[in-house]
Amino acid sequence: MKIGIIGAGNIGGTLTKRLTSLGHDVSVANSRGPETLRDLASETGAKAVTMQDAARGKDLVIVTIPEKNIATLPPDLFAGEPDDLVIVDTGNYYPQQRDGKIDAIESGVTESRWVSQQLRRPVIKAFNNIYAKHILERGRPAGAADRIALPVAGDDAKAKAVVLRLVDQLGFDAVDAGGLDDSWRQQPGTPAYGADLSAADLPGGLAKATKERGPEFRAK
Repeated sequence: MKIGIIGAGNIGGTLTKRLTSLGHDVSVANSRGPETLRDLASETGAKAVTMQDAARGKDLVIVTIPEKNIATLPPDLFAGEPDDLVIVDTGNYYPQQRDGKIDAIESGVTESRWVSQQLRRPVIKAFNNIYAKHILERGRPAGAADRIALPVAGDDAKAKAVVLRLVDQLGFDAVDAGGLDDSWRQQPGTPAYGADLSAADLPGGLAKATKERGPEFRAK
């Protein structure tokens, strides 16, 4: 697939490495410009591009930047791209640790629903509940006893199926976690967050989640 990655931090850089190693055509961008990504591009074979180029002509685009920066993305980032472009949101809201207060999320809008509203595009929620180091190192063949399961949430069945297959390619069991408004079940502070659950245990972890955010994941 032709994959664009917007954001080259822990998750974005790791996915660049993993996806290029699987043979995908990856273009990666950040807010500081392609010249700052030369080392990552040289190491992986990915193309270092602008954010606009990362969003153009792709089969799938991964948006993996701090929540506070979502609203600063160019408003025409996806202008002219097909309606069925698959967009993956990996983000989490960390109000005290990084993002400051986002009123809509504090009022109960699911993180990825808010991201979708800012981007004016449907998104699929994935890769937000696992550490980047584990994405890099803990992918396993299908059927392995220690294979980690990852939840994938979204409203578009076709787009979600694409992401479910990609998760499997990366060496993780992909679990359909429902619609986008169910994606709060994999947000920070829930039983599925950072727990590296198996495919047998992940559905139960999602089911046990409570919608009330813990105090460490609410703005002061």
